[in-house]
Amino acid sequence: MIKRHLGGADFWKPALRLSLPVALQHLLGGSFTLIDTLMLGRLGDEAVASVGMAGQWAWLLNIFFYGMSSGAAVFLSQYWGAKDHGGIRRSYGMLAAACLALAGLMCLAAVLFPGVIMRLFTSDTGAIETGVRYLHIAGLSYMAIAFSQIFSTVLRSTEEVRLPLYASILGVLLNTALNYAFIFGKLGLPELGVPGAAIATVISAWACPIFLFFASFKRRNVLICPPRDLFHFDRAFGFKFFRVSLPALANEGLWALGTMGYNMVYGHMGTAQYAALTIYRTVDSLFFAFYIGLCHACSVLVGREIGAGRVGESVQYANRFTLVMPALSIFLGLIVIATRGMFLTLFTVSPEVLRLANAVLLICAAEIPIRNIPFITICGIFRAGGDTKIGVMYDLISVWCMALPVTIFCGLVVRLNFLVVFAVMLLCEDWLKAVLCVRRLRSGKWIKPVVEAAL
Repeated sequence: MIKRHLGGADFWKPALRLSLPVALQHLLGGSFTLIDTLMLGRLGDEAVASVGMAGQWAWLLNIFFYGMSSGAAVFLSQYWGAKDHGGIRRSYGMLAAACLALAGLMCLAAVLFPGVIMRLFTSDTGAIETGVRYLHIAGLSYMAIAFSQIFSTVLRSTEEVRLPLYASILGVLLNTALNYAFIFGKLGLPELGVPGAAIATVISAWACPIFLFFASFKRRNVLICPPRDLFHFDRAFGFKFFRVSLPALANEGLWALGTMGYNMVYGHMGTAQYAALTIYRTVDSLFFAFYIGLCHACSVLVGREIGAGRVGESVQYANRFTLVMPALSIFLGLIVIATRGMFLTLFTVSPEVLRLANAVLLICAAEIPIRNIPFITICGIFRAGGDTKIGVMYDLISVWCMALPVTIFCGLVVRLNFLVVFAVMLLCEDWLKAVLCVRRLRSGKWIKPVVEAAL
């Protein structure tokens, strides 16, 4: 019975082969943030909070990248299953054009108008000034992040998961060394504080795509192809690509803007509250890496089977991943509860910030199995099946019609306790969405092939 529902070696071998390197890559990305936060914590609560707020602009950019990449991955994984290398290259080119254009706009905004961005999150003059000094420099990393996202998406969607992992290892090691040198004035460099963290971010961010390109050039993998093959679009393909990809981008964009709305509320509730959220997100990112890895494996395997015309197998993969994700969430949630004290001792912040961060970690660890049901179904199953529009509807209902208005009312109008507002936000957003996603999965309406071989 267990094997029938959770699968045997035929399920777990490819699932682990695809998920573990991606999980490790994102775990390294989380440690990247952890290192920044730990070092900045020695500069005080304001440094942690202000850089956390400034980092929301890069976070928003990454969410947009994720939306566009997951839309493109529908084509990449299904073309991979159909052995259509021309389709892979066209999808690669469309993804590159979209991500680089968006990164350019966000970079200009960060470099030219950092004060405007910071005032979205706080009215604290000191936090704004510190955040501006960070954002003005860190914005120069956004084009590098775009290239890394493009290259990693193409490689992972075609089952080449090791190179992005190696690039992340390089980035983390370089960021750690440069943070230490530039923030505290070590290795013969000047002591720069917060701007030093931004300089380290820029240099280490550019190292990753440079490594991926030259390693791919040596291996002659799918990243290396003539530019005319990448940007040789016809109207019919472009229309189909954006018809599928833009809803995924809109889905992530709506969710990200809603989350930024929550963060604006929390930022205006106090600097200590936002510093606590920054610590929570830093710790949570280490564990969320495993959920991302599982979701990636789900997306590639479901998309590959649909692209190859094996719809029954894709449904079987989808059902198994939907069972495995909450089980993994419960297991890791218990680990978070057991180890949260150990993580919090690493941060040099005030007792009030640590108290709030401890409570937020407890709340989220208890709720994460429910939150991850929409994550695996929308991002890992529905999009891989070609059903990219349904997530937009579910986020409009759960985030924009329910959770965000309630959070604004409770946090800024009624002015309830921060922890109460945070818990209510999670309940309003996740529980209804989880029910809707399970119903959609069982209906089978998410299976919408985009490649000709599977139609």
